[in-house]
Amino acid sequence: MSYVCDIKQNEKMNKTEEFSKELQSIAELAKILSHPARLAILQYLAKCKTCISGDISDFIPLSRTTVSQHLQELKKVGLIKGEIDGLKIYYCIDHEKLNYMKELFGSFFNTVDSDCTNC
Repeated sequence: MSYVCDIKQNEKMNKTEEFSKELQSIAELAKILSHPARLAILQYLAKCKTCISGDISDFIPLSRTTVSQHLQELKKVGLIKGEIDGLKIYYCIDHEKLNYMKELFGSFFNTVDSDCTNC
């Protein structure tokens, strides 16, 4: 059996843009947080306040390269900041972005919770 999909060249397959900006933001942030290594990195940064990426790889059982990739993903969405000092990069949590995320997720889950009282 074969499946054939007739796709027009100029037609987008992604329907994400049809959802609200708020839901798109929540989904993007949830995707970034979906890896346990990224959650562990955030926990480590919360304890240390600031640290060098090499220190993180001593704490998490992953190679420096893999930790670096996870740091870049967290940095891309603004959850962490990195400050270059010579050959070292010092990372810390961006508390403004963290508070925004807490508000965004909290608002979403409060709405979901209040809408499903009779399940």
